[in-house]
This record gives sequence, structure tokens and C-alpha cells, in this order.
Amino acid sequence: MIQTLKAWDARYEKKSVFLLCFGFGLVGFDRFMILPLFPEMKTTLHLSYGDLGSIIGIFSLTWGASSIIAGRLADRFGRRRVLVVSLLSFSLLAGFTGLAASLAMLLVMRAVMGFAEGAFAPASIVATLEAARPDRQASMLGLQQAALPLFGLTLAPILVTQLLGIISWKYTFLIVIIPGLLVAYGIWKTIRNASPRLAATHTAVLGSGKLQPGVLRYRNIKLNIAGMFCWGTSLTVLGAMMPNYLVDHLHYGMKQMGFVLSASGLGACFGTVALLTLSDWLGRKPVMLIGIAAAFVSLYFLSNVTEPSFVFLFLLAANFFNFGVLTLTVGPLSAESVPASLMASASGLVVGVGEIFGGGFAPIIVGFSVSIWGIDKIFFIAMTALAIGFCIAMMLTETRPNGRHAAPGEIAASPVENS
Repeated sequence: MIQTLKAWDARYEKKSVFLLCFGFGLVGFDRFMILPLFPEMKTTLHLSYGDLGSIIGIFSLTWGASSIIAGRLADRFGRRRVLVVSLLSFSLLAGFTGLAASLAMLLVMRAVMGFAEGAFAPASIVATLEAARPDRQASMLGLQQAALPLFGLTLAPILVTQLLGIISWKYTFLIVIIPGLLVAYGIWKTIRNASPRLAATHTAVLGSGKLQPGVLRYRNIKLNIAGMFCWGTSLTVLGAMMPNYLVDHLHYGMKQMGFVLSASGLGACFGTVALLTLSDWLGRKPVMLIGIAAAFVSLYFLSNVTEPSFVFLFLLAANFFNFGVLTLTVGPLSAESVPASLMASASGLVVGVGEIFGGGFAPIIVGFSVSIWGIDKIFFIAMTALAIGFCIAMMLTETRPNGRHAAPGEIAASPVENS
């Protein structure tokens, strides 16, 4: 391993992680910028809470399906092609969201956008792991994954709510087009498709379990999929309904709502980096269990405060821990549980199924539930999901015991080593 670290291409690592961060940030910006626009869109297009849940749900369903397909394609044809096609597609399609004149048109447009963006996630996760030095893989992945909440949940609410005073919400979706095209070009020129031997090095450093032919044969993958339903339900419910909770239930103004909502992104950004870095030292499972418990407590306090500064604080804390747990699930705990040849497939399956059920069906069900019982019930749903997720996480197999690298007897044999 010492030779591997000495020979590591640090310049490529920095350049690749930067581009993958920016690309995932644009994915997050385009995905979540619609949330603070919901109160305006609700009035213009005459939407109900159930309609808002359906808009989020259809996007997550196609995002999830795309992640599953793209993970397999990235393992077969390389990460770079999938990343570039995804960026080009959603960047060029972004502006069409503003053309929606009805709920049906909006659902179709967001469905197409979800499919384009969902392909980026699994390929970018594995490309980051392959570019990062083995002893700091989770730290680098934390930085890359943090870009999504930083752009999507911190910058987007502030920027789009300020733009509403200048232009119609229909034109705000145009702002991601040019940056997306530039990042796609940078990724095409920079990202390498890792050789089988390099991929095997990552598995040899961090892998676990015995070599088996399919990702669902690995215990952690099945548990991670179940866990993603819980994390996805909690995060998507809060993300989809929080703007209207602040405006309709707490009676905040649009600009005040935008600034308070930015706490979601700040918390998610810092939590993703902090929890993944901590897991490099303490191990994945202990950090995950602590994160779930802390997220539950934060949501409890969030449900019992109304003053803007306290709402900001507890919303930040809830997303700090919740996003960290989610990133641990789709990143290290999935990629480290399978051989190198299945890393993108494993991550894509976990992301995809989690999106379909936790991010797709949950908002639709919750949207109609809120229409009946009231929007303040979102916290009960999110806390219940976390409680179930804690029980699931207890059954996980640690992939990095005590934060150390796996010993030779603990690692998965790679396809290259067996050939």
C-alpha cells in the first residue's frame, strides 16, 4: 500500500474531484431549485399539496430508474461516457421546465429531467473513489457529495427567491445550461476510465466479503437499499414540503423562507464531509448509528420550534446528520461491500431503489396525506422513517473495522486477481 500512496497522481485527484464536485453541484442545483419556487408555482398553475408531492415523486422515480441502468453502463463502458452524456442531457433540457403551462406538462418535463440527472450519481461516486488516494477515499467522496446540497439546498433557495423579484419563475431554470456544458467538456477531457488493476487496488484496500456474481448477493447491499427508503423518505419529505410548511404553517415571507431553507444545504454540505471523514477514522457503522440518532433528535426539536433562528438551527442539524448517513450508505458502505467490477452497479442499485421508493412513492403518499391531515405531520413521518432505519443499520456488516484498512484475509478477491 505504501508504494500505491507514493505513486498516487495527486494532480489528477484534485482536478477530477473538483470537476466531479462541480458537476454534482449542478445536478443538485437543478434538482432542488424547484422547491423554493413551489409557493409561486402553486399559485400560477393552481396546484395542490398532492400535486407538489407528485412532481417530486415522478422526478425521483425516473432518477432512481436511471441510476440503476447507468450504474451497470458505467461498469461496462466506463465512467466518463455516462457522466458526460448525463451532464449534456440535463443541461440542454433544463430550460424546458419553465415552459410548463399545466401539471401534466410539468410532470413530463421533470420525469425526463430526472432520468437525465439520475445517471450522474453512481458514475460520479465511483469515479471519485477511483481518483482519490485509498487512505482518504471517504473524505474525497464527502467533498464531492457535499456539492449537491451546497448548490441545491444552500445556494439555490437564496438565488432563485432573489431572482423572483426580477424575473418570472419560468426563466430561472435557464441558469444551469452554460455551466453544465462547460463542466461536461472538462470531464470529457480529464476523467479517466480506471483500469481493472487500479479498480482492484481500491477493492484490495477497502473491500469486504467473498466474491459473488451479483450485487444483491451481498448482505450490506440489501440492507443499504432498505436503509435508503428511510433516509430518502426523511430527506425528500422535508425537502419537498418544508417550503410550504414555512410559508403556509409558520407564515414566513418568501425571502425569509429562502434564507431559512438554506440551512438544509449548509447542514447537508458540512455533515456529508464531516461524517464521511470521521468514518475513515472510526469505521462506517458506528458513525452511521450516531448520525441516525442525532438526526432523529434534531427533527424532534425542529417540530417544536417556530422562531426563524431556531428553525434554521435545527433544520441545519437534521440535514447535517441525515445527509451524512445517506452518503455513507450510497458511497463507502455500498462500494466497499462488493468487488471492484461491481462498484458502480452496487452504488447505482442502492441509489436507484432508494430514490424510487424513498424519494418517489413517499412524497406522493405524503403529499396526499398532508392534504388530509395537515402539513405539520411531515415531522412524524420523517422521524418514523429514521427509527426504522436505525434498526436496519444495526444489522450492517462493518466494511472498515475501527477505521483501519481491511486486512488481506478480509478483502474481496478481484476479477483481475482471479483471472
